[in-house]
Amino acid sequence: MRVKLKFPSEKPCIIYPFRVRITDLNYGNHVGNDTILRYAHEARMHFLAAHGMNELAAGGSSLIMADAQIAFKHEAFYGDALQIHVFIDELSDRSFSLLYRIIKQEQETAIDIAHVKTGMVCFDYNTRKTLQMGQALKNLLLSFKN
Repeated sequence: MRVKLKFPSEKPCIIYPFRVRITDLNYGNHVGNDTILRYAHEARMHFLAAHGMNELAAGGSSLIMADAQIAFKHEAFYGDALQIHVFIDELSDRSFSLLYRIIKQEQETAIDIAHVKTGMVCFDYNTRKTLQMGQALKNLLLSFKN
């Protein structure tokens, strides 16, 4: 069975635009699965940085990726202008998920390239244990859920 992700009706918390680089291509001459996951990582870092955070200092804890899912929808090639729309999903006291809708525009049509989900967990890299989410991060994530 194929991975199917459902995007929330809220506005994305960030839209991250970029172009496909030549180093993003695999032997099939298109963007591969490893690159799609790097795109999600880049968008996540951009989102956190826009709010004065990063994955090692995310409002009271660090973050670690617990899982990832990728559903490919269409190929992307060198030079394509892409956008990643990032959404908050599945918020708990120690974790949350981010959904990424990667699209490209062709004329006036948005074409989905990939749908990605990453499960992020609040983590202490010194003790190697999960943590309760800090209030600053929780407030940020909740601000996009309403």
